[in-house]
Amino acid sequence: MRATAYTTTTKGFPDTLAEQALDDALASGAEVPVLAISGLQGSGKSTLAAQVVARAQARGLRAATLSVDDVYLTRGQRQRLARDVHPLLVTRGPPGTHDLPLAHAVLDAVIARAPTSLPRFDKLADERLPPAQWQDLDAPLDLLVFEGWFLGTPAQQPDALDEPLNALERDADSDGRWRRWCNQALADHYAPLWQRCDRLWFLQPPDFAVVPRWRWQQEQHLQAAQPGRSGMTRAQLERFVQYYERVSRQALRTLPALADRVIALDAERRIVEVR
Repeated sequence: MRATAYTTTTKGFPDTLAEQALDDALASGAEVPVLAISGLQGSGKSTLAAQVVARAQARGLRAATLSVDDVYLTRGQRQRLARDVHPLLVTRGPPGTHDLPLAHAVLDAVIARAPTSLPRFDKLADERLPPAQWQDLDAPLDLLVFEGWFLGTPAQQPDALDEPLNALERDADSDGRWRRWCNQALADHYAPLWQRCDRLWFLQPPDFAVVPRWRWQQEQHLQAAQPGRSGMTRAQLERFVQYYERVSRQALRTLPALADRVIALDAERRIVEVR
């Protein structure tokens, strides 16, 4: 289906695309559907998730979003991993740096229509917000939109990890210990979380090369929204994106065949094709 089939009256993705995502989730048959929106950094996952929630609310449904970023381990937990496993694990992002029991507990409560709060993570502070600042759900949900940069991505085969693919891996993980640990975490612990998603939509960029620019735009928006707070410099961000590169490339290889719907984007995030 070509992009010309879509029209929009709002900033972001076409309204018709958000409506289709909502309809697809509701058609899953789950009592409380979990719609997963996967896409590399800066691809527009949060934007589309918010649009789907808005369309659901316009129909009188109760809906909310949860990002996989919101269940990052705290800085203290990552510091312990850095000490005990590998120094690179102090940086959030790769598999193994998420609080998966927390993610499952939130999904358990949402699906059981029980009172709960949705965790939130402060990226500029690089720390999970305290529970008092989480989003309270004052009523049971009819839909949860779960978004994240690598939702649904499977682990690589061990022999694919032999050679470093960027400067970070070459200089700070020359023996491959960090990338093998992250890949094993992805293989052992994330698949059960992926299986809890009733529908998976993938925002597919043209290639990984656009991600540093997209993520820099995202960083600038974060800082502009909170003046007076500092974030990453461009050089810091270029290195930060390298932590995500291996799994991002694995997502690009595998998710087009695994997702229920693929939205192919060009370098300006315009829809090229929906399939």
